[in-house]
Amino acid sequence: FSLVVILTAMGILFYMRKRRERFGSDAGKGVRTMKTLLVNPNTTASMTEKAGEAARLVAASGTEIIAVNPEYGPVSIEGYYDEVFSIPGLLEEVRKGEDYGCQGTVIACFDDTGLDAARCLASGPVVGLCEASMHIASLLANGFSIVTTLKRSIPALEKLAVKYGMSQQCHRVRAAEVPVLELENPDSVTTKLIRVEIQKALDEDRSEAIVLGCAGMADLATKLSKEFGVPVIDGVTAAVKLVESLVSLGLHTSKRNGYAYPR
Repeated sequence: FSLVVILTAMGILFYMRKRRERFGSDAGKGVRTMKTLLVNPNTTASMTEKAGEAARLVAASGTEIIAVNPEYGPVSIEGYYDEVFSIPGLLEEVRKGEDYGCQGTVIACFDDTGLDAARCLASGPVVGLCEASMHIASLLANGFSIVTTLKRSIPALEKLAVKYGMSQQCHRVRAAEVPVLELENPDSVTTKLIRVEIQKALDEDRSEAIVLGCAGMADLATKLSKEFGVPVIDGVTAAVKLVESLVSLGLHTSKRNGYAYPR
């Protein structure tokens, strides 16, 4: 009998040790154990809060969402210049997340700003909104359209569709012609303009799903999906669930060749 007890205790200790190695020292204590960093590359704190709230709504009970933005950089990302301008601050936040012990990272900008560079810095998986939402949309529909903010963002997103092998599934990138920061204004007509482009996408593009092309639209997906009767995918929530899946599978960013740590 005592041998059985000893072997059982040893088995439990082995299991807990492996669990701590995989999920951190707080595993099994009834607290959050998977630290996920969510970085908004612009400096607008209200957008960071909105993205963080959307992420927490879908995050598993064992996931802690740490939503941050840089102290310096553009207030919004609307094109190539803003994208490059935001990357140093973004990478600084990713480095801080590594020091804090974050196991996965979400880049909360639909341009997937600095994604490859962030993957070089981080040991855990790093997922961008565009890549995540395109892959999720491709699992739910034969084709999809992206509805983003401004026309100046369209070329960058079209290039990402090619990079991610989604140029066939992505039927069109549309712009509602609303500045990013207008998404923070509850009195603006932005939602109406987004709805117009969604209806056009369904009628003219032969699309069966809609991808919202800005982190600032994170709070609209559920309502719009019910209204139009098709999947409407928000990149923030899509990326969070993909990061959770990769971390729970024990997978890390490959450090062989392209994503090797900086020297």
